[in-house]
Amino acid sequence: MVMKPEPWGEALDEVVAKGPARLILPTPTRSAVPPVRRRALAGEERLVFGCGRYEGIDARVAVEAAGRMPVEELSIGDYVLNGGESATLVMVEAITRLLPGVLGNTESAVQDSFASGGMEHLVEGPVYTKPAVWRGQEAPPVLLSGNHGAVDRWRRDQALRKTARNRPDLVAATPEERLDRRDREVLAEEAVRDDGQPVAD
Repeated sequence: MVMKPEPWGEALDEVVAKGPARLILPTPTRSAVPPVRRRALAGEERLVFGCGRYEGIDARVAVEAAGRMPVEELSIGDYVLNGGESATLVMVEAITRLLPGVLGNTESAVQDSFASGGMEHLVEGPVYTKPAVWRGQEAPPVLLSGNHGAVDRWRRDQALRKTARNRPDLVAATPEERLDRRDREVLAEEAVRDDGQPVAD
């Protein structure tokens, strides 16, 4: 169940005839595409995704295509799908939302998980909207304070806490110089269990 090279070659002939492009081949054999690479791809003029099925595309297609255009294998994670279509949809969404004008608020992409506050791999904390009280639950008062500095700090604290709980590997990979004093305090608090005992290394 390997896709034959002839139809792929003909399809890529048509792509090349329309101008320069970069061929992206979704694959589970690479590390997940990092944020910095997604930003670079958002600046490309034209991306073409080659979606294999089952065992994939005859390997000669990528070799031949590389003589005519940049070819890159990208992954969305460590799992195998029946085809590259779903992975391509994920990549297209992750890349196009970085283009100017795609999001209503240009700051949204900056504040997302894995792209906030100088920590490349910080996940986003909890979010709230109106009303201020819903079914007896209040939104954090700081968010209603109008103090933008305090709101930014609160959001970063919450993101640090969530990252420490859900993705400690990302915190461990963060260079020390990326953390300010308050960041270190928040992470130290997260390193203590509910019973007050430090978390074992």
